Amino acid sequence: MSSLPNVANVKRKPYVSGMSDAEWKIIEPKLPAHKGFGCPREVDLREIINAIFYVQRTGCQWEMLPHDFPLHQTVYKYFHKWQRKGIWQRIYDELRKEAREKTGRVPDSSVAMADSQSVKTTEKRGKSMVLTVARKLKDVNGTS
Repeated sequence: MSSLPNVANVKRKPYVSGMSDAEWKIIEPKLPAHKGFGCPREVDLREIINAIFYVQRTGCQWEMLPHDFPLHQTVYKYFHKWQRKGIWQRIYDELRKEAREKTGRVPDSSVAMADSQSVKTTEKRGKSMVLTVARKLKDVNGTS
């Protein structure tokens, strides 16, 4: 079984990090639409997303994107713009709500967990270590 995504219209050989047709159907309506004025969009948003996923999956620098993706400046411009405008967070929140509804759960999580034990332990250890060092210094100096 291949780990490559199932893509119907392939312009290039797909990467493992790329989106399948089914994933693209879910993501596409959540992306910002073209405003309708100014220069027409000349890049394929699916290729932009695939390039962003490639960078995130491989950890490569933007400048080291393979040449079959759009220009790295263009890909980074979209990534940074969407991050600045909160589009990534909005998409994530919508997908999480949809996934929770599909499993029959409440769309918004109502429980939050915090581990306070590590905070107490760190604070306690810090105080005891100071006292231990102070005692050792007292013993070394011979003062009481």
